[in-house]
Amino acid sequence: MGLLLVEYDLTKPSQDYTKLIEQLKSFGPWWHGLDSTWIVRTELTTVQLRDALKPYIDSSDRLLVLDVTGDAGAWSNFSKKTSDWLLDQLTR
Repeated sequence: MGLLLVEYDLTKPSQDYTKLIEQLKSFGPWWHGLDSTWIVRTELTTVQLRDALKPYIDSSDRLLVLDVTGDAGAWSNFSKKTSDWLLDQLTR
């Protein structure tokens, strides 16, 4: 299972992106602590996840999916619960 980072720029703020959020939550354990940043643990590859999310964004929106599987990471000013989750997911 991989740990995938999903970042997006949604260029039409008045659009309803509820279905995009539902899709992201459906792939497995997830974290969403920054406005347009998600981390998802999933069996999907980066290409498969990107392709699964594309129907839920507009053609002018930007989407980035990166594999961040591994034990490297650094962050600041997050709760203990969030830090524990990130550490646990990164070291699996």
